[in-house]
Amino acid sequence: MFSLSELTSLKEPQSGSKLLKPWWEVFMDYLVILMLMVSVLAGTMLLSRDHVVCLPLDPTSAAGHQHSSSNDSPPAQGRRTHLVYQQYIYINQVCYHEALPWYSRFFPYMALLQTLLLLACGSFWFHFPLTSAPIEHFLAILGKCCESPWTSRALSHAALQENIHTQKEEEESGPPEPPQALASALSTAASRTRQPNFDSGGDGPVSTRSEGALAAAPPSPYPHHTALEQPSVAPGSPRQIISLDKSDGEQARALFERVRRFRSHCESSDVIYKVYLAQTVFKLLMVTLIVSYTTPLLDSISFSHACHCEEHALLGYSSFQCIHALASLLHKLLVAYLSLVGLYGLLSLYTLGWILHSSLRQYSFNEVKDLCSLRDVPDLSNDLAFLLHMADQYDPLVAQRLSVFLSPVSETRLLENLERRWRLEKLSSMVTVDAEGQSRLQLVALPRLPPALFALNQLQVLKLDLMTDVKFTAQVANMTSLRELHLYHCTAAVDSGAHGVLQERLETLHLTFTQAAEIPSWVYSLRGLHELHLSGHLGYDGGGVRGWALGSLRQLRHLRVLVLRGALQRVPGELWEVAGSLVRLEIDNEGSRLLELTGLKRMAYLTELQLQGCQLACLPSASSALTNLRTLDLQYNNLRDLVELPSLANLRRLSCLRLAYNHVLALPASVRVLRGLELLDLANNQLRSLPPALFTLNRLRRLLLAGNFLEGLPAEVKGLQLLTELDLSRNRLESLPPELFSCLELRVLNVAHNSLGELPPGLGALSQLVRLDLRSNNLEDLPGELGYCSGLRGGGLLVEDWLLYSLPCQVRDFLTQTSSPIGKSPEGHSRPDSWPDSFPYTSQFDAS
Repeated sequence: MFSLSELTSLKEPQSGSKLLKPWWEVFMDYLVILMLMVSVLAGTMLLSRDHVVCLPLDPTSAAGHQHSSSNDSPPAQGRRTHLVYQQYIYINQVCYHEALPWYSRFFPYMALLQTLLLLACGSFWFHFPLTSAPIEHFLAILGKCCESPWTSRALSHAALQENIHTQKEEEESGPPEPPQALASALSTAASRTRQPNFDSGGDGPVSTRSEGALAAAPPSPYPHHTALEQPSVAPGSPRQIISLDKSDGEQARALFERVRRFRSHCESSDVIYKVYLAQTVFKLLMVTLIVSYTTPLLDSISFSHACHCEEHALLGYSSFQCIHALASLLHKLLVAYLSLVGLYGLLSLYTLGWILHSSLRQYSFNEVKDLCSLRDVPDLSNDLAFLLHMADQYDPLVAQRLSVFLSPVSETRLLENLERRWRLEKLSSMVTVDAEGQSRLQLVALPRLPPALFALNQLQVLKLDLMTDVKFTAQVANMTSLRELHLYHCTAAVDSGAHGVLQERLETLHLTFTQAAEIPSWVYSLRGLHELHLSGHLGYDGGGVRGWALGSLRQLRHLRVLVLRGALQRVPGELWEVAGSLVRLEIDNEGSRLLELTGLKRMAYLTELQLQGCQLACLPSASSALTNLRTLDLQYNNLRDLVELPSLANLRRLSCLRLAYNHVLALPASVRVLRGLELLDLANNQLRSLPPALFTLNRLRRLLLAGNFLEGLPAEVKGLQLLTELDLSRNRLESLPPELFSCLELRVLNVAHNSLGELPPGLGALSQLVRLDLRSNNLEDLPGELGYCSGLRGGGLLVEDWLLYSLPCQVRDFLTQTSSPIGKSPEGHSRPDSWPDSFPYTSQFDAS
């Protein structure tokens, strides 16, 4: 049993394909159904009632029957038995297979197979893999075009413009038309554009949502507002504003893009046309074959048949006269079947003639172009033209509704409609202020820049994402504060008036693209640019060699920061063109191996170098030539040993070295050559110990060692007297040396996720400590001297809640209360007056 929902789902594809079935296809479908009924009826009769009745025929009496009918027949010869009934059954079955022609026995089955084959041929192009997907896409697009409110508005607007144009011509040629006649003409034009889509019934293949909504809407209380929200039309106005809400407008814009892509795909091939032509030729050949071999067999279906049996010894007779009970009915059914097949063949011949004598691979919107506003609808070709020709045979209004989304004028009006929603007030409300105090605005997936955007004279940062038609005009001069521009997968053009403005004002530019060819040429002429961020495929593949695919940077004379995110195999030698001004170079190679670094030697003025995700196995030797370098960032590489550290001895200004997220196994003693180092980041490596030479770097202020395998911290750590931050989280520490608390400048100490069992005495000496992270350790209590660390007050101590209760009440309350505002500390910012200097409370707190 089939449920109602399953039957409905089976009907939906068929209802959609009705759009591409002309009248002859529908007629042929009905003919196939009739042929199928004839074959099924004949088969049913053949299975239930088909048999022959045979009587023995005496050869002697048969021969002499014409001369004398009164002669007595000679007595029957042969062996007599009592199985007379069984003998007749036997001879009836034998004669049915030997005397009856094969077509009388198999006609229903042959007809059924032929009909099923014709049925499959009739819908083959709807199911063939190369044609079914485009056809389904075409039907879906037609449905969206008919449902879109923009279709009704655009056609109504075109009809009104046509009537206005006609009225002006009549006024020039004769007396003016009365107002009543003009109103009647306008209402007639509007009603013509609001005709039903395809069927007069409600179960058509495509339903019109907008028309149903308009029909259900109550009448407007304002007489000058029509159901389509059409404003009054002035005869002298060349264009008319068409109102549309935001969601419908965005859907219509997406539909324009969908139609454009489908058109480019279908016009490049004619496979649907060829498949339909081959299908028609095959149907015509099938009909010819059926008629040619069936017509001569029509006379073989007869009522009487002579049967000659070789079972004389068993039956006593060798000849029998048989009759076929269904012969007359089968003959009539065969004639009816041939008539249906012949009519089917005539329709196939008509279809073939229509295909060959019509230019089905070219389609012109001649009738649509009669409307003033839709004269720019382009002609179509190949498969898209053929599909529209087929749809025209069903309903010509289909092409008219699709033409709305093929017209550039219609698309321009839609874009203008959408732009009117981006007024200055709305754009101003979208502007935000970041942490640096800069005003920012981000626009995503707009068709183009709203004109009101250029009136934001206080805007400093503009971010444009996924916009295909960005054009900066001379009005950008009004954006006097604009200094930073982000283009994320945007196609941007700059006219001559805006080019000079951007050259003088733009300081930072972020570009994200897929291929380097997408970078606009005007980018390389921004002589006032200070920062350039490029993210995308930066190289080209030629002969197996990947090279630099960008243009010359010679005109970027003031460029100070260059950030490259993309797969490169070498540091581009072309960077020497900006070597005189470049102070920071960042390359994120996204995990691809950077093979050549010799180009770095020319960057003599670099102060910051970042090479991340470059699969480096050792420190780059070219960096030793960068004597002005202050920051070297080699995170996310494959560094294992640092034997090249002595080569960095020439970098006397180097103060920051970041080597996190590598595979460093040990830190060599040669690290002592980096005497000016203030920050060393070795987080997330494989260090198991630290050399004493590390603690001779007496200028070191930040030491980041998180995510290693350290089991202890040497006592030499007391040599880092300027240390302000120490990160030892996610290691294997079981204890901390008391000498650590000699680093009196320490402000941040992170020992979370270790195996500490207790904290050594002396922690209270760290009076500058503002953040202490002790989470996820094996601590059972906390020392009371934490009360001396007044900087931890108000959330600076990170520990499990239950551990806080191991502290004395006074200390716990002091550390957990919110810090007083600056300048308002009536009790003193350090500790209560009742606390002693030598802290003898420690034993009392522990005892309590």
